[in-house]
Amino acid sequence: MSSTATFRIWRGDANGGQFRDYQARIDEGMVVLDAVHQIQAEQAPDMAVRWNCKAGKCGSCSSEINGMPKLMCMTRLSDLPLDQPITVEPMHTFPLIKDLVTDVSWNFRAKKKLKPFNPRRPDAPDGSWRMAQRDIERIQEFRKCIECFLCQDVCHVLREHHLEDQFIGPRLFVFTAALEMHPLDTENRLPNLRKLDGIGYCNITKCCTKVCPEEIHITDNAIIPLKERVVDQFFDPITRIINAVTGGDKR
Repeated sequence: MSSTATFRIWRGDANGGQFRDYQARIDEGMVVLDAVHQIQAEQAPDMAVRWNCKAGKCGSCSSEINGMPKLMCMTRLSDLPLDQPITVEPMHTFPLIKDLVTDVSWNFRAKKKLKPFNPRRPDAPDGSWRMAQRDIERIQEFRKCIECFLCQDVCHVLREHHLEDQFIGPRLFVFTAALEMHPLDTENRLPNLRKLDGIGYCNITKCCTKVCPEEIHITDNAIIPLKERVVDQFFDPITRIINAVTGGDKR
């Protein structure tokens, strides 16, 4: 049997706005995106909302639901307290375009600045490579990222301190880890991670891991190993002595 619920949706643009309350019919199995579409079709045809697959794989419908960064298409209404207004608002970290739509283009511009995949020469007579299966499996988790940017949204370095010119954020650390840990890659990204990418700003609170819809262990499996590599190269005293004696890495 259908019921109704109140949705408190942010309406406005970069110049300002406010929350507006809408009533929506609730049926079994509905997600927040269903309710937003219903409101858009019947009460607010000018409401802007970004979505695509409605299957949790495109990352388009990112928003903040009751104050928590989530995908609207993967947030079931049965998991929310329907006796209270359900707030739906745009991600706070990125510039607002209109209503629930934000400008996430900075993420793609920052991604272009990262060093690309640089494979080593083939080591087999037939021109192929030899790799251990465990090394391949290690990076498969990172390939699950759907670029919803919820991890970027919740990261305090970007959300509260706005250090976009000094810090690439958890999503791009995951991307970097997928390249840096690839068994064929030979590129050295550690100097950039230390200085340009600002990995030192991350204080491993794991807030990015908590909101990831793909359940990628962003902090434990990507950021911490990258931090360890930076420390080993630039701050380990034995490594520094060896480099000083041998004339090794001077970066």
